[in-house]
Amino acid sequence: MEAVVTSVVAVVGTLLGAGTTHLFQRRETERSHALAREEKLRQERIDAYCAYAGALLEYRRVLVHRWFVLHDGDELCGEDTPELREEQYKARRTAQEAMFRAQLVSDDTAVVELTEQLMAGVTELHSVPDRNALTTLRSRTRQEIRDFVTTVARRVR
Repeated sequence: MEAVVTSVVAVVGTLLGAGTTHLFQRRETERSHALAREEKLRQERIDAYCAYAGALLEYRRVLVHRWFVLHDGDELCGEDTPELREEQYKARRTAQEAMFRAQLVSDDTAVVELTEQLMAGVTELHSVPDRNALTTLRSRTRQEIRDFVTTVARRVR
């Protein structure tokens, strides 16, 4: 009888030990997967935000270049070309795609709104009337892009 009780206690103890070990391993696995997902999302955000800032800088560069091609001093010079317009459209499309990607990976509405504001601000470069307005807007958009990078950098740490 004692042998049977000892065997039952041994089997129950083994089952409890196996069950407890399984529970802890499962929790640890879930925690590891959650950490991996968080790190992957963090890396995707970094990539998306960097791509957006870079695309904005390129779009901004193209708009400024086109402005100077179109304006000789404060006069319109009319030397626009289909290639230059295509370059502008391509840069805008790339910036918009990067903006959408940044918005998709962001869970912060302030960042999403900031991406929209940045795009609108850079796009204004296309229609500024004179060199002073262009200089002011160039400085402002350059600083806004830098501020965007600073803002999102704090969110991905």
